[in-house]
Amino acid sequence: MFTGIVENLATLISIRHLNGKTYSLLVDLKETGRGVRIGDSIAVNGVCLTLVAKRGRTGSFQVIRETLNRTNIGKLTPGSKVNIERSVTLNQRISGHIVMGHVDGTGTVKNVKRQDDGSSKMVISADRKLTELMVEKGAVALDGVSLTLVDVSDSWFSVCLIPHTLKSTNLGLKKKFDLVNVEADYIGKYLLKLASNYRIVKRAHRSSGRYGDLNRIGRSS
Repeated sequence: MFTGIVENLATLISIRHLNGKTYSLLVDLKETGRGVRIGDSIAVNGVCLTLVAKRGRTGSFQVIRETLNRTNIGKLTPGSKVNIERSVTLNQRISGHIVMGHVDGTGTVKNVKRQDDGSSKMVISADRKLTELMVEKGAVALDGVSLTLVDVSDSWFSVCLIPHTLKSTNLGLKKKFDLVNVEADYIGKYLLKLASNYRIVKRAHRSSGRYGDLNRIGRSS
């Protein structure tokens, strides 16, 4: 589990095939590399990965095809800047929101507009399967960065990036058509699942001609 507060802007050294289905990601973790151990979970662009080897401040991660298909990791090239964050500890203050490191999908930067106060407003196009999990002023993680949603529609959403975020994360380097990893607030996922199950049960009652008290669904008998 993570908080969406990026610790370092790291640099990808290489990404290479280990075999037909597994890839090796070599990252210069900078100062963070000195405080991690093999087996630790580290969010790389918001993707929870396991550190499998390290040398100095350089860390190696194994990435499977599913991760490459669902995230922007496969689009990275040597020299790419990636956001990194170590997993949260029980005595750590959560300054962002609860981020699981399980990316739901990618969005495409539609527009980045600089504001007079030095901030930027970023508009991102995304599939409805992602936007239906979002609400205005709710939380979202982009490339592992905890942000507040400004506007939400069926096909796009927007966030505002303060100068500090633009400087200390790779979001300040994003331009039109770039892909970003999107993780919606996990609470919304559970609520959507519950609502979907309720609708299924309600339809089943209607088709069978039984209109029992649906409020009792889920209660023990």
